[in-house]
Amino acid sequence: MPFVNKGFHARRPTDGAHKLPPGQYETQDFPVLTAGPTPRIPLVNWEFRLEGLVESPAKWTWNEFNALPMQSFNPDIHCVTKWSKFNTKWRGVSLDTLLEHVQLKPEAKFVMAFSYGGYTTNLPLADLRDGKAFIGLEYEGKPLAPEHGGPARLVVPHLYFWKSAKWVQGLRFMADDEPGFWEDNGYSMHGDPWKEERYRADDEPTLDNARFRL
Repeated sequence: MPFVNKGFHARRPTDGAHKLPPGQYETQDFPVLTAGPTPRIPLVNWEFRLEGLVESPAKWTWNEFNALPMQSFNPDIHCVTKWSKFNTKWRGVSLDTLLEHVQLKPEAKFVMAFSYGGYTTNLPLADLRDGKAFIGLEYEGKPLAPEHGGPARLVVPHLYFWKSAKWVQGLRFMADDEPGFWEDNGYSMHGDPWKEERYRADDEPTLDNARFRL
């Protein structure tokens, strides 16, 4: 399905404190990019789960999740469609806080984020730890709008923004890396904007794909 893109105005960065990854442009807007219709999740039905390679799965209702310790976050974000937005303002729950509620099995090395509406995206577990990711509930001081992934969105700002799953419903811990929606359609398995890992061909060579590079 095609992306939907609203309100995009690109320009060169003006703040020397921020840097653009290769091939990116700064925007003051927050473009709406999605692969399908926007799901509307009644908060009374909302839940968030940690499952897969954990000793005991964890689950929160909306009220329980909002009772967890909250933090403010101000990351720069970078979309694979080449826009970047500096100093975004979020409030939410760190993944480090959530991981305190589960005992991961030793073989857990990768994560599949899954969303209301069926979207999925894969990440190395290491890219979610040590302050690198959070579940965003508010943006610019207001509840996160549905078109931007509300009521809750995974935010992994050091990777391209398709890895920041909208309408996130949970995380599944896995031993092996598996492609999610866009990865299965040719996008990078990792998505580092500083390495321009946009497509599978941009990923670092592995034993599985090295022969295609010869």
